[in-house]
Amino acid sequence: MQTKTADLPADQGRQYHIGAAPGDVAQYVLLVGDPERAELAAARFTDVRFQVSRRDYRIITGHHEGRELSVMCVGMGAGCMEIAVVELCQIVHRPTLIRAGSSGGLQPDLAPGDLVIAQGALRMESASLGYVDVGYPAFAHAEAQLALVRAAEEQRVRYQVGVTATAAGFYGAQGRAVPGFRARDATLLARLSEQGVKNLEMEASCLLTLAALHGLRAGVVCAVFANRQDGRFIADDAKLQAERDVVEVGLRALHHLARMQEERGDRPHWHDGLVRR
Repeated sequence: MQTKTADLPADQGRQYHIGAAPGDVAQYVLLVGDPERAELAAARFTDVRFQVSRRDYRIITGHHEGRELSVMCVGMGAGCMEIAVVELCQIVHRPTLIRAGSSGGLQPDLAPGDLVIAQGALRMESASLGYVDVGYPAFAHAEAQLALVRAAEEQRVRYQVGVTATAAGFYGAQGRAVPGFRARDATLLARLSEQGVKNLEMEASCLLTLAALHGLRAGVVCAVFANRQDGRFIADDAKLQAERDVVEVGLRALHHLARMQEERGDRPHWHDGLVRR
């Protein structure tokens, strides 16, 4: 029996914040920030065998096209993502994680409704600083990136691949000018855009940093809900389609990652030559 400690206050393996224990969560997990997006993904599941909702976290485990998957709502922000990843890794051995999220586009050719697949993320949040130095890179796993690209191609959705930036908040930290709360850094969006950053969100760099530290396969795909260059925000009908697209691409990518695992066996890395053997 596991004893609760101040460092890890789990109760017989059931994690303090996420409310799950060993065996509750699948090896392949879709991470979302919105509970409605979690329900959208879970609606595609059959044989749902586990559900829990605690604080901002919600987990649903079932089968999708014959493979057991879980979807987990982690709430908003890098702090919430840190808790989710740390506690998941206490109950699942080396989980594979895909974040299917939303973001603001920073390049003029990114239209609301497009998807962005992260090669890596600029760490503008502070949660990951509890583990690594400032210059530590937050990079997507190569297999996860390839799986997401293939899934996006299969779904025939518009997408780009590039660098994501992860902010510490939604308003000031993302350079928004709100009455009574003007952002400190008025040049943020211009600087990021000039550096070729594709989009801005709040969780990716923490996920990718912790995954690299723990040796996990993790990737990120985000729908663009707004173009921050011209101020366009996505229409309601297009937003629903973008939600469907990002969820479907995330789920398909998890299937491809499972196949890659099977094909590489005990090799350290997958490559396309394994398919041609």
